[in-house]
Amino acid sequence: MPLWLQAGLWGLLAGSALLMGAAVGYAFRLPVRLIAGIMAFGAGVLISALSFDLMDEAFHQGGFVPTALGFISGAGVYSLANLALANRGARHRKRSGQQPSESDAEGSGTAIAVGALLDGIPESIVIGVSLIAGGAVSTVAVAAVFLSNVPEGLSSAAGMKRAGRTKGYIFGVWSSIALISGLSSLVGYVVFRDLSPAVVAATTAVAAGAILAMLADTMIPEATEGTHNLTGLITVLGFLAAFVLSKLGG
Repeated sequence: MPLWLQAGLWGLLAGSALLMGAAVGYAFRLPVRLIAGIMAFGAGVLISALSFDLMDEAFHQGGFVPTALGFISGAGVYSLANLALANRGARHRKRSGQQPSESDAEGSGTAIAVGALLDGIPESIVIGVSLIAGGAVSTVAVAAVFLSNVPEGLSSAAGMKRAGRTKGYIFGVWSSIALISGLSSLVGYVVFRDLSPAVVAATTAVAAGAILAMLADTMIPEATEGTHNLTGLITVLGFLAAFVLSKLGG
């Protein structure tokens, strides 16, 4: 199977976790504390993956300067885009109980959908780029994105339902984002496979910076809202799970 197709399928697999989480969040009215706990665990998984897999790989490929510049740039671009979307009603897109309805904030449905897409693209590109170095996907990256996508889809879909969004809208959003995740992973591989290690390293770091900014802006607030003093412990457990996976995979 050609590597570009593998990249797309791995990205689609990781993105499908959003749809799985959305299905659970829509079908079952789970306690806010449980949703927040799952979100905290997912945040820990991603923090571990970007620390030990993404940033470490970027540093070894391109050195400190491309990695640092990419990391800061990714966080900056994400933060600016997130601020623009927050002002249009997407501030609480990952919250299970605080999302606005269309009547509360006109255009918020579109902003929430675009915001969810913004959150997922950096993760998907990383999966495709991970195939460039050794011809095999980073199982840690795929697992981390998959495990973190489940609570993202779950919490956000629950919030969409409570805000009065239709079933078609909810599953249309998450199905589209799952497909775009696969496409983003494919594009990540095809576009960057022939570029220099420094460019690939900077791209990986850009995605890592965007992911960390996303965690701080959207996932951790949802987790803290529901789990309060247990947020740190649950996040550490998620971090440890991904750390163990990275060492077993290595």
